Amino acid sequence: MQQHFKKITAASLLVALGIIYGDIGTSPLYVMKAIVGDRDISQHLIYGGISCVFWTLTFQTTFKYIFLTLSADNHGEGGVFSLYALVKRFGKGKLVIPTILGATTLLADGIITPPISVASAVEGLEVVSPGLPTIPIVIVILSLLFFFQRFGTQKVGSFFGPMMLIWFSMLTVLGVSQIVHHPEILKALNPIYAYDLLVEYPQGFWLLGAVFLCTTGAEALYSDLGHCGRRNIRITWVFVKLALITNYLGQAAWLMTRQQPKLDGVNPFYAIMPDWFLIPGIVIATLAAIIASQALISGSYTLINEAISLNFWPRVSLKNPTDLKGQIYIPSINTILWIGCILMVLYFKSSEHMEAAYGFSITVAMMMTTLLLVYYLKFIRKVHGCWILLVFVVFGAIEVSFFVANIVKIKERWMFLFFELFIFLVMYTWYYARKINNRFLKFTNLEQHVPMLKELSADASISKYSTHLIYLTKADRNYDIEEKIIKSIFAKKPKRADVYWFVHIHRVNEPFRLDYEVIELADDKVIKVVINVGFRIQPRVELYFRQIVRDLVMNKELNLHITPDGSTRYNNQPDYKFILQEKFLSVENEFSVRDGVLLHAYYWLKHLSIPDTKAFGLDKSDVETEQIPIIYQPVAQTPLQRKTL
Repeated sequence: MQQHFKKITAASLLVALGIIYGDIGTSPLYVMKAIVGDRDISQHLIYGGISCVFWTLTFQTTFKYIFLTLSADNHGEGGVFSLYALVKRFGKGKLVIPTILGATTLLADGIITPPISVASAVEGLEVVSPGLPTIPIVIVILSLLFFFQRFGTQKVGSFFGPMMLIWFSMLTVLGVSQIVHHPEILKALNPIYAYDLLVEYPQGFWLLGAVFLCTTGAEALYSDLGHCGRRNIRITWVFVKLALITNYLGQAAWLMTRQQPKLDGVNPFYAIMPDWFLIPGIVIATLAAIIASQALISGSYTLINEAISLNFWPRVSLKNPTDLKGQIYIPSINTILWIGCILMVLYFKSSEHMEAAYGFSITVAMMMTTLLLVYYLKFIRKVHGCWILLVFVVFGAIEVSFFVANIVKIKERWMFLFFELFIFLVMYTWYYARKINNRFLKFTNLEQHVPMLKELSADASISKYSTHLIYLTKADRNYDIEEKIIKSIFAKKPKRADVYWFVHIHRVNEPFRLDYEVIELADDKVIKVVINVGFRIQPRVELYFRQIVRDLVMNKELNLHITPDGSTRYNNQPDYKFILQEKFLSVENEFSVRDGVLLHAYYWLKHLSIPDTKAFGLDKSDVETEQIPIIYQPVAQTPLQRKTL
């Protein structure tokens, strides 16, 4: 049964608190400080800022993500790639670029959120000890966080839920303690104050860049759907939103009762804490920031794993540090994120400067999700066109407004555009170069070659190559096979075998599906196997194949139980030989500029990625790799002429 149908329990709600809300839950650390900045404190600014925060959380987080987007689950899983897997067949290729943009900007958030969350929490120490250098502390915390990723979060994961419960409870208590001194602040929930701020306040519209910080965790919330389930998220959001709004109102109430005209570098979040609670509060805030960072890092691993499965990213080394389903560790991504986070801390030096760069990426990710969501509502949910138009107009207007307000942040974070450009180009190159590759694949009907395969298998004049010969094929039709595989079997030295297997790994839209089908084309001689693998599963082909053979033997199917498997009294292991065909660009090619750039970049990335043996989970001792030259556009006849002597 899918996770989102599980019974609601106190434990499941606690898990949701620990996993889902780290990013959005730590926003009170910096949102009000960013809104006020160095501006004069006034009712116009404070009431308007709180009103904008409340209605942003209501429209963007509650309506769009909690109620609408969470319904767009792919067998219980969420995120931009899960949504793309649902709707890609309706987009006819038009949804590839929006998906790549959404994934790129969401991954970029993985190098922005950890530094700003941890720095905002650690800077609370400056209240206790002015002048304390916090940058080294932030770097150490982030480095330790990334170092311990290789061991998984199974042991500390049970700590996340209770810790976040303490965090949100603390937010609520601190907020209430200030609201009682200025209860009039509750009027700020009236949307008229938000309107007045955006329209009447000098440059009020541009404050949306700071207001947007309150909802940046909404996209990550959708990505983590599969960890907790829709109902758990929706129920816990009531408590979380109440805690967030209460704390924001408390900070605003403190600002309204403060006698100073400006903040002067004071963080309202720490200012509303009693002096005796500062140290415990800073510790709790730091732990909450670490949990928020952990959620973003784990989400980045999941994102890349899905990108690999959907052919948007080169195959890289994946590890499973624990026995928990779906928990993975990607060393290369861990290193990239760690370097990015450290560089961000060293460049910006303080959370105040980081806030100026924060938000741009997530606005882009949210707009791309809205576009994919429209396709989901139209083609899968069959919602009436008027309602779809309303969704598109309302959320499109909100997100475009936030995007425009965040554009000014480009000058503060232009160097991170190179990181996003790099991620985008890798995904673009890998996806479209594979399309070009597949365009030149030639298939043939396998049934036509069965007589020759049977004849070759029975020809004792040719030495046996293997008892079981297994080819991995991209042919998704049951009776198709690549021409290059047939040539591999018959050309030069024919490969004689007792049984010819053709195994196709079919990536399916369901995240964790894992089953297989067997098609017998010739009795106990030519067999095709289709293994359906969910896009969140790292395939282990050799393990699957051995299990399939055991199942067939045990069930006495296809007469394999009486067929020799190649084992002897000297070696009781079956004689399996997997053939992988690795392509390379032939020198006999002429390309268009675009195709040439894409294909050369693709094969360069392929050279850097892990080999197919590791990617498919094959034992090298059972594999032979054949180098196949690929000729896309043969060179035209050369003007070479013979010279007579």
